[in-house]
Order: sequence, then structure tokens, then C-alpha cells
Amino acid sequence: MAKKDIDWGNIGFEYRVTDKRYVCNYKDGKWEEGGLTTDPMVVMSECAGVLQYSQSCFEGLKAYTTKNGDIVCFRPDLNAERMYDTAKRLEMPPFPKDKFIEAVHEVVKANADFVPPYGSGATLYIRPYMFASSPVIGVKPADEYQFRIIVMPVGPYYKGGLKPNVVKISDFDRAAPHGTGHIKAGLNYAMSLYAGVKAHEEGFAENFYLDPATRTKIEEAGGANIIFVTKDNKLVVPKSPSILPSITRRSIVYVAEHYLNMQVEEREVFLKEVPDFVECGMCGTAAVISPVGKINDHGKEICFASGMETAGPVITKLYETLTGIQMGSVEAPEGWIHKID
Repeated sequence: MAKKDIDWGNIGFEYRVTDKRYVCNYKDGKWEEGGLTTDPMVVMSECAGVLQYSQSCFEGLKAYTTKNGDIVCFRPDLNAERMYDTAKRLEMPPFPKDKFIEAVHEVVKANADFVPPYGSGATLYIRPYMFASSPVIGVKPADEYQFRIIVMPVGPYYKGGLKPNVVKISDFDRAAPHGTGHIKAGLNYAMSLYAGVKAHEEGFAENFYLDPATRTKIEEAGGANIIFVTKDNKLVVPKSPSILPSITRRSIVYVAEHYLNMQVEEREVFLKEVPDFVECGMCGTAAVISPVGKINDHGKEICFASGMETAGPVITKLYETLTGIQMGSVEAPEGWIHKID
């Protein structure tokens, strides 16, 4: 296939209609066969469970054109596993993991001409999602569901790329103890929208949320996990049962340990110790790693030694190594790369 005529270097992170999407319905206690369609519209009951009680979940992953011209996906098995766990927590029928990977493969292959070329800085974003489609008016799980995958070429999530951002400590809570912070439920992100808009209005790129029980520990950002680097070159990753198990974060931890020979500490991180770190970053599928140069804690600024001009040396090396693995210029650990034939 010939690539679409798109200005790959100047596209934003936004929805764009592509040729095919994958659709599969759950009815009468089982998932149907599912397949590709050209129809981008969803038609459902006005009383659908997703509209009444927000019974929905989603995933996010990417496809890339590698250095040698292959189209690949990065660790789709972990997305399949996380969506399976999310669905169980929301009393939704889990979508089979092997079927998930097959569906991703099928829809990326069908939209291969939308996968940005190597070196463009753009990628193909893949959004699998599931929602309750049958009518529900009593507070209970729905009987029918729809699983879909859409794809679209996107540019960097944060416009500055590796330009450091300024974030703020939020007064709002992202997740409750024993709640749903550890799963990728749509409702979690709806809850963060108000705080996110307020942060942007105040000139900040993101919110950093504290633990809701004591408000003394760093948890995660509105749409990303957080990492820190110490003065003696250790990677420190906040740990909490309400933090989403980011696939990018887990990959960064592996890269730090096995490629950069760094010591990694996954532990509780207290706000009071953050000034002692020299680098900070937000990590997730959309942004990979976005450096943070400054945190505003209610008017008090926490400035990292890496500064506001460029990402620090460790964040830069982590970013370059992980994207190198994804793009094929660095050898990947076994099982990380799924080739689209």
C-alpha cells in the first residue's frame, strides 16, 4: 500500500477517521466472531448501560514503522491482559486475550497506509475500547457489550516533545483507596477532566496527584505515570495499589535495569523528598516520556537540576533507548515486538 498523503511531521494528537475499524459484539453470554467495518458510527439504545452508568473501559497502544520498513506493535499482550483485568473489575465480560491481539493485528494491517513512515516522529495510535450497549435502568451490569478498535496517525501527545513541562500539585484526588485507580476505566478519566482543565487554564501542562488517604505521597499524573531520578543515578518509581500499571512504565523499568545498568526503586514516594531528585518525567503510551522541569506546589516551586531547556541525561537516554526498541534501531527483549505481516 502507498502511504496516505499526510503531513506526518505536523499532525497533532487528535482523532482522524481511517479506513477500517474492528467491531465485535457480546450477546447471549458469548462474544461473536467480530470483524472489520468501514462504518465509523455507533448506533445503540438511548438507555444503553454506558450512557446510564458509564460502564466502559479502554486501552491505548501504538504501531510503528521500523528502521527496516516493518510495521510493528509494542507489547500488545500486556494491553490485552490489562483490559481483561479491567473488564472483570467493572463486571464486564472480558475480551479474550488472544482475540484481542488478533483484532489489533487485523485492524493495523487494514490501515497500513496510515502508519506514519520511519523518522517522521508520528505513530499510529490504537484505541481498543468496550462499552455496555444494551438498555439498563436499574443499577446493575448490562447484558450486551460492544468491543471496538479504532486507529489514527498521531503526533506527540505533548507539543513540546522532550521540552520540559511545568506541572502542579492538585487539590483533587485521582482515585480512592480500594477504588478503580488501578484499572483503565473511562470513568477515571472523566473524573480528572475538571482538574485538568483548571490546570491548563493556570498555565500548567498536567496535574500531579497525591494519595487520597494522607495527601503526602506522589501517585501519578492525570494521564501518565511518574518517574524520578536521584543524584546517584537511581530510577525511583512511585508505588501504590491505586496507580495504573502502565506498560510504558514497566518497560522503562526493564530498560533502566537491563540496558542502562541502573538501580531501580519501586516504592512509596513522599512529596517532601521530591526536591532531592534531579530529574522527573511523565510516562505513558501517548507521550512515551515527557520531562518535567518544575512542579508548582501551591505557589512553592520545586525545580529539578535538569532545568527547563532540555530533558535531563537519564530521561533522554531512557527515551532514546525505549523508542529505539520500538522503532527497530535497538534490539528488543524477546516478545516485546509484534510484527504485522
